[in-house]
Amino acid sequence: MHIPDSLQDLANSEVVQFLKRPKTVVRIFAGVFSLIVFSSLLTDGYQNKTDSSQLHCVLNSNNVACSFAVGAGLLALLSCLAFLALDAHESHIADSRFRTAFQLLDFILAVLWAGAWFLGFCFLTNQWKLSPPKQFLLGSSSAKAAITFSFFSIPLWVFQAYLALQDLRHDAPVPYKRSMDEGGVVLTTLSPPSATSPINTPTTGPNNMSYASSALSPYLTSAKVPRLAMMPDN
Repeated sequence: MHIPDSLQDLANSEVVQFLKRPKTVVRIFAGVFSLIVFSSLLTDGYQNKTDSSQLHCVLNSNNVACSFAVGAGLLALLSCLAFLALDAHESHIADSRFRTAFQLLDFILAVLWAGAWFLGFCFLTNQWKLSPPKQFLLGSSSAKAAITFSFFSIPLWVFQAYLALQDLRHDAPVPYKRSMDEGGVVLTTLSPPSATSPINTPTTGPNNMSYASSALSPYLTSAKVPRLAMMPDN
């Protein structure tokens, strides 16, 4: 492993340049927000009521709301980590088709996660409003943190979809480039021959007509002059 000798070498290293990319920064923040959502509800999202020892979700005692937030946060975090690993090896991918498929998958997943976090934010907010006040001794801060970072995750995934779309447009292959080049070769091959081409050289022979003479129009050939015959005197 190469250790940089100065701060300038450290700033110009591949790791720092990779971390400074907008796509990398967005993925890191999206992963951190997802971690906060599922960890806050996983630790303090289930509390017991004041009159019962059974654990309930702090969001209106709806276990579906807590399960959705925990599952979505965990899957979003794993998605960010997987795409960060693929981004680190993106420069070493030589196959343009695989790179295009990777960028297309990145765009589709970003759009889906943006929609999922929007629905999750609306669902969690609705369940929190329906929760009776002071029903649980603890867990209100965890619920508010999950709702807040669910909302912050929406613009992050939208921006991530925009960056994936930009990369997809810039790296889009030209499917007709080869055929256009081949067409240019065909046109060059079928171009009219030059004056010095051997195809214009007339082939003459004792029993063959000349190519040049056959190509001339009959109207351009010289007319035969009639001969005058001398009539005998009577």
